[in-house]
Amino acid sequence: MKVLVLNAGSSSLKFSLTNTATRRHEIRGSVERIGLEGPVLKLGGEETPVAAADHRAALVEVLRRIPREEVTAVGHRVVHGGGFTASSLITEEVLERLEAYSHLAPLHNPANIAGIRAALSALPEVPQVAVFDTAFHQTMPERAWRYAIPRELADEHGFRRYGFHGTSHRYVSQRLAELLGRPLEELRLIVLHLGNGASASAVSRGRSVDTSMGFTPMEGLVMGTRSGDVDPGLVLELARRLGVEKAGELLNKQSGLLGLAGHQDLRDLHRAVAAGDAAAREALEVYTYRIKKYVGAYAAAMGGLEAIAFTAGVGENDPEVRRLSLEGLEFLGVELDPKANAAGGPRISRAGSRVEVWVVPTDEELAIALDTERVLES
Repeated sequence: MKVLVLNAGSSSLKFSLTNTATRRHEIRGSVERIGLEGPVLKLGGEETPVAAADHRAALVEVLRRIPREEVTAVGHRVVHGGGFTASSLITEEVLERLEAYSHLAPLHNPANIAGIRAALSALPEVPQVAVFDTAFHQTMPERAWRYAIPRELADEHGFRRYGFHGTSHRYVSQRLAELLGRPLEELRLIVLHLGNGASASAVSRGRSVDTSMGFTPMEGLVMGTRSGDVDPGLVLELARRLGVEKAGELLNKQSGLLGLAGHQDLRDLHRAVAAGDAAAREALEVYTYRIKKYVGAYAAAMGGLEAIAFTAGVGENDPEVRRLSLEGLEFLGVELDPKANAAGGPRISRAGSRVEVWVVPTDEELAIALDTERVLES
C-alpha cells in the first residue's frame, strides 16, 4: 500500500508518500508559509515558490508533484484525539468530534482538520484515516490521568491528562524492543522524545502507563518555548497580572529554553554555554535535570526498568543532553558508554549495564502509514 501521509500545521503541510510493503518513504517534502507571504514547496533539496493561500491550495501543489494514481490511502496526523483510543477511518461524524476537541489543542487541531478537509476535497475517492497523538496514552490508568480537581467538573469538560507525541512513543518503544531482541510485552521502557516539543513516557509491557504532557502539550519537560511543569498558583498570578491570553502566550511561546536563556535551539544554547554564558549553562541544567527527574519517577512507577530510548531531533543528535540527563542515575543501573554516546550509538550504554540505553530514530510518517494500513485492512 502507498499512503500519502499528511501533517498539517497552522502555516505548513508536511507530506510523504510511504510504501508500507518496503517501509520506505518514496517522496518526502513540505509546503511552508501557507497563507503568508512567499509560500514555498520544499522537495528533493529544492525550494519552489508556489501559490498556497490555504491548505487546499497547498495540497493541490503537492499532488502535482507526486504520482497521484499510486495513492491508495491518506493518513493524517491529528494532535488531539480526545476520547479516541485508536486511529479511525475519517467520516463526517469523526470530523465533528475532532472539531469539538479543537479548544483542547487550539494551536494544532484546527490546522489538522483543515488538512483533512483539503484532502477529502482533492481525493474524495481515496479512504482516509486519522492517527491521533493522544491515542497511545489512553491506556494510562486513572491514577495517572486524573487531576485532583472536582470529579464532576473534570468529567463534564474532559479535564484530564491526555498525553501527546503518542505516535512517536509507540513506534520507538516497538523499535526498541526489536533492537533488544525481546518481546515488548516483557519490557519496562522509558521513551524520551526530545525536540522543540519534548515529552517522556513510561511504557510497561507495551502499554503507556504515564507520560509527561497532560491536558495540553505544555505540561512536563522544559521545551524550546514551553515552560513545562509550573505551579498552578504561578499560572493564576500570571493571568491576574498579564491577562489570560498574554499569560498563555508567555507560557507557550516565550518560556522554556527561550525564556531562560534567549535560545530555543539546543545548538545555539551549546554555543552560548561554550562562550561562558551563565544563563545558558543554567538553562541546560534546568532542562536536563527535569528529564532526569522524570526518568527516576517513571522507573519507580513501573517498579523497574529495562531500557531507555532517546529520540527526535535533540534526543537523536545531542550527546551532551543525553549525558547530563542520565548523570547520577547509576544507582538505577544506568551506565553510559561515553564513546558510544559521543558517536551517536545506536546503543550508548556500557556492556553489562542493567538498564540499556539506545538512540532510536523516530519515524512518525511510517508509523502513521502503517496504522492507516492496519485500520483499512481491519
